[in-house]
Amino acid sequence: MPTYRSDRLFHYINDVLLVIFSLSMLAPLIHLFAVSLSSPKYVGTKMVYFWPKEFNIEVYKTIFNTDSLWRAMGVSVYITVVGTFIALLFTSTMAYALSRPQMPFRGLVLKGIIVTFVFSLPLIPSYLLVKSLYMENTLWALMLPGALSAFNVIIMKTFFQGLSGEILEAGKIDGCGEFGNYWRIAIPMSTPVIATISLFHAVGQWNAYFSALIYIRTKTLLPIQVLLRNLVIEDNLQTITTPGTMDIVRPATPEMMKAGIILFATFPILIVYPFLQKYFVKGAMLGSLKE
Repeated sequence: MPTYRSDRLFHYINDVLLVIFSLSMLAPLIHLFAVSLSSPKYVGTKMVYFWPKEFNIEVYKTIFNTDSLWRAMGVSVYITVVGTFIALLFTSTMAYALSRPQMPFRGLVLKGIIVTFVFSLPLIPSYLLVKSLYMENTLWALMLPGALSAFNVIIMKTFFQGLSGEILEAGKIDGCGEFGNYWRIAIPMSTPVIATISLFHAVGQWNAYFSALIYIRTKTLLPIQVLLRNLVIEDNLQTITTPGTMDIVRPATPEMMKAGIILFATFPILIVYPFLQKYFVKGAMLGSLKE
């Protein structure tokens, strides 16, 4: 009985601590939401914490009527969706090939992939490579260089190695080659790990801004994260302009505009996670337990 009570007490304390930790993660977003919906006089005097004061939606009216923000959001959505698809294609094909024992030079290729964990491509050679491939100032420069991750390849390779060999042999008996086994058997059975890799890459692609700073020169090709960086770090509202005009967005206060744009840029990626949550833990664990 004492052991039973101690277990209950442990689970109770653990649940309370996890709830507190979760709320602490949500607190910044709640504060930003309250700031974006409050009156300028309360925001300017730092009197807004977790609840709006004098409800005000002028910030969101300004955001929704700013063409440059919508275009930047479209660029971010495009490179995230297309970039994630490209990453899954590259990762899954390489991982499946490495999971087959009969692949020529399999060990050598795997060692080469592992080396990239230790030695990454420096900035200047990376820039010269992108420029030599004529990808500078194009969206390809934001999607292709980071499409293949050694970490993701190893996770998916380990998952493919755990698939039943009898099923793959049955596929060959039915007339499937290696590509047929990959497309008709391995991929449909890999939903958890595909969802996990998709989430990893999509979040990284959505939050990335350094590549755009280096490779993109045209303002209409900049993703929303670069506009956020210019707004929050440089404190420069003049970067948020409507294409083809010199009109500057002037919110009630700069703090309210920052809060609204941060939420505007964060919301799309937040709504993706609930749809992939049921696969996330399973996919991550399956790719990390055995070699």
